[in-house]
Amino acid sequence: MGFLNFFRHIGLVIRHKHKVLIHCAKCGILWRGIVHDLSKFSPTELFESAKYYTGVRSPIGVCREKTGVSMAWLHHKGRNKHHIEYWLDGDCEVTPLMPYEYAVECICDKLSATKTYAGKNYSEDLALKHWHRHGNKVDGNPKTMQFIETVFTDLAEHGEKYILNKKYLRSTFDRICLEKEET
Repeated sequence: MGFLNFFRHIGLVIRHKHKVLIHCAKCGILWRGIVHDLSKFSPTELFESAKYYTGVRSPIGVCREKTGVSMAWLHHKGRNKHHIEYWLDGDCEVTPLMPYEYAVECICDKLSATKTYAGKNYSEDLALKHWHRHGNKVDGNPKTMQFIETVFTDLAEHGEKYILNKKYLRSTFDRICLEKEET
């Protein structure tokens, strides 16, 4: 792990957290933005991520390619409820619906990560493209997955101002996630 990469990684995490904080504030979940990803500063996550830092993609993916597993990811997903994987239990038949505040934080996280890594190349359709390429491969609760897909589709079609507000997110979540199953 290079000394410079250690500080570059911390800088990237801080830039990402700052974007998440701004997005969460717009969505009415300021506290989730404040406490977002604090586990990234734990030794398990920090040192592995600094070691595999590239600046253009998640060090978790780089670590997985080189070693076959990321201990940082296993640590991170088990402590952060805004990750769909937090809610998965292979021994259960039902995957619980992600609660509203964590589902919104998940959207803010994915949008902020897209912006952080894309930099000047960011466009409002990139979050949806990334979701289609990687995010929707997780076997999460179908309504949680539909909520995220809908928000990213609306982001690509209508822009950030349209989706990053409590009224839009609450009504979209309620419409998709709280509607009764048809029997």
